[in-house]
Amino acid sequence: MSAVLEQRGRVPLAPLCAALGVSRATVERRRTPPPARASKPRPAPRALAQAEQQRVVDVLCSERFVDRSPAEVVHTLLDEGEYLCSERTMYRVLAERGAAKERRAQRSHPKHARPELVATAPNSAWSWDITKLRMTVKWSYLYLYVLLDLYSRYVVGWMIARTESAAWAKLLIEESVAKHGVEPGTLVLHSDRGAPMTSKCLAQLLADLDVTRSFSRPHTSNDNPFSESHFKTAKYHPSYPGTFATLEHGVAWGRTFFPWYNDEHKHSGIAFLTPADAHYGRGEARLAARHSVLHAAYAAHPERFPHGPPKRQVLPAATYINPLPVEAQ
Repeated sequence: MSAVLEQRGRVPLAPLCAALGVSRATVERRRTPPPARASKPRPAPRALAQAEQQRVVDVLCSERFVDRSPAEVVHTLLDEGEYLCSERTMYRVLAERGAAKERRAQRSHPKHARPELVATAPNSAWSWDITKLRMTVKWSYLYLYVLLDLYSRYVVGWMIARTESAAWAKLLIEESVAKHGVEPGTLVLHSDRGAPMTSKCLAQLLADLDVTRSFSRPHTSNDNPFSESHFKTAKYHPSYPGTFATLEHGVAWGRTFFPWYNDEHKHSGIAFLTPADAHYGRGEARLAARHSVLHAAYAAHPERFPHGPPKRQVLPAATYINPLPVEAQ
C-alpha cells in the first residue's frame, strides 16, 4: 500500500487500484485513519451508590455478621424483610476494599528446585533408589537397594532386604563409600524424596562423610532417570524370575545379575562398553581396539562401508541430569 501512495503523483489512483485489485475506498481509509473517538464512561444504572456500598460494608463487618458468609447474610436479612444487594455484589464490594480473602490458614507447598547434576568422572555422582521385588506370597515383597555411578553406570553397591528402612540404606551407603575409597567432599548422592532418602539418620551419615545430597522434585521420575532405567534393565533380564520365594532366593539372583550387569552388559549410554570398563578406566583402550578392527575391515573391503571410513567411537565426556540449555551454559 505504501508503494501505491508513492506512485500516486505519477499514476492516477483509479487505474492503479484496478491493476492491483485494491478498492479505492480501502486506500483512502488507510491513508486517512478515522479520528480518535473520546471514550465516554458507560452509565451503570444498577451500581450501588457510595452510601449504599458503605452500608453493605458496615453490615458485613458488624459484630453480628463478621463471622458469616455473604450468602448467609443475604438470606438472614431476607428473613427479616430487608434486601441490600446480591451475594455477588457483596463479594465485589468487599474485594474493592481488600476485605475478601481466605480466612483460614492454608498449607503452602514449597517450590522444589530443579536438580542439575553433571558427572565427569567415576565416583563424582551416584544415584540410588529402592524398588519392590514381588514374592510368591501375595502382598509380600522384598526390597532391592541399588547405588549407581552416574558417569560409568557401574553398580557400586546393592542390597536386598525384607524391609524398606533408612537403617539399611545407611549401612549400604557407608560400606559403599568405604569400599570405593571416596574422598570427603567429592561425591554427590542423588535420589528421590522417599522416607529413607530424607531420614535424619541418613542425613547425619552423609554430613559425617561430607557427601552432598541431591533430591528429585516430587512426582518427577525424569529427575532420577538412571536408577529408573537400571531397575527396568534388571526386571526385564531373562534371569529375573518375576517372583521370589525367599530372601535367599532374591540374594542368589542378585549375585548372578549384578556381576553380569557390571562386567558383561554392553551399555548403550557409554558407547556400548561395560560399566566396569568405564568405571575403571579401560574404556579408551577398548574403543581403540574396536576401531583398529573396523579400520582393517575397511581396508580389506571399502565397498562394504557406504558412508566412508568408520568413525572412532568416543566415551561421553560427562553424564547429566537435567542439563542446562546450551545458551545458558
